[in-house]
Amino acid sequence: MQGWLGFELRVALRFLREGRMQTLLIIVGVAAGVAVVAYISALISGLQGSTLAKTLGAQAHLVLRAPDDMVTPARAADGSVALSEVQPRVQRLRSVANWQALVPLLEQMGPIAAVSPMVSGSGLALRGEAAQAIALMGVELERYDRIVGLRSKVVSGSARLDPGEAILGRELAADLGVRVGDRVTLQTTVGSRSVSDAVRVTALVDLGVRDLNRRTVIVPLRAAQSLLGLPGGVTVLDMTLKDVWTANELAAELRQRYPYKVESWQENNAQLVSALNAQSVSTALIRGVVMIVVVLGIASVLVVSVVQKRREIGILRAMGATRGQVLRVFLVQGAVVGALGSALGVLLAVALIWAFTHFVRGSDGLPLFSIILPLATALQVAGIATLCGVLAAIAPARRAAAMDPAQAIRI
Repeated sequence: MQGWLGFELRVALRFLREGRMQTLLIIVGVAAGVAVVAYISALISGLQGSTLAKTLGAQAHLVLRAPDDMVTPARAADGSVALSEVQPRVQRLRSVANWQALVPLLEQMGPIAAVSPMVSGSGLALRGEAAQAIALMGVELERYDRIVGLRSKVVSGSARLDPGEAILGRELAADLGVRVGDRVTLQTTVGSRSVSDAVRVTALVDLGVRDLNRRTVIVPLRAAQSLLGLPGGVTVLDMTLKDVWTANELAAELRQRYPYKVESWQENNAQLVSALNAQSVSTALIRGVVMIVVVLGIASVLVVSVVQKRREIGILRAMGATRGQVLRVFLVQGAVVGALGSALGVLLAVALIWAFTHFVRGSDGLPLFSIILPLATALQVAGIATLCGVLAAIAPARRAAAMDPAQAIRI
């Protein structure tokens, strides 16, 4: 540095010190821009992470079901369609064919972290005179816990699903007036007959969505198979992925490989994905606009500096400084201003994040969501701001390098 940029660095720092007020103002301006970009990036990232965690915390990343029942139009002997209009067929509970053999095949696929078979259907939960419509789910607890982290959602009792036991949503338990240890009757309709079973509540869970808490009943897989008239079968294979954003691609691959209906969480939450994309685009636009403002601010200050330092530049040229050295003096000024402003801006962003985390609270007194500024993001923003400082200095630097030393000194 001393050999290559030593002269340029000394002159650049001297110019910056001579215009202390201008230098201070532009460094503060760069710091404000960097702080806004870093803070907004961390805020949107934390918000998206919190939204995804709440959304995917109660559902699988991929869902595999049996294909829908379809009505095939009748055809005449010559192959033409005889009945072109058909009424859609009523869908019934159907088991995923060969699901016992399919589960280990899915578990061996690299992107899939866990697979859980489930039997799901509707029914009623009865206790005394109270009756509530429910979504009945039969699962293997250990497998299902790897899908949605069920044990971490327990608010009362202990998650256990031995025969004759059940886990209820918190709101449903309140509607029925039951607590852990109480018994509830589950009733379903299979064909023309009614099937019922009395179960003991082992735990109450909070799935993060009040509507789910108001209708969810989780029982052992075999119990649900009996209640829903599907012995030995499952209606759904839930899957969780190592990377949630690969769900669409993997769903398409599974549809091509197997004759089943496969849905990704993105397809089931299209509005959420659109909102997340809109947030990302908005963040990118904000970052771009702020960086443009930073560039214009640095450029305007350096242009003024060139005008103010014309005599000094002329003297430097007369003493033997080359055009390239004068050019680099102003490029170094831009880099120094960008670097100092970036460092101060990152510290300011950390302070803003701390303030948001400690003073913005939800109704429960806890932070709304977790916000952190990753080191990679901080370095990226600081690097971009420093680069912007150098780019902003190009036009003033070229103007300074093009000065005629004789005319500059006379002025």
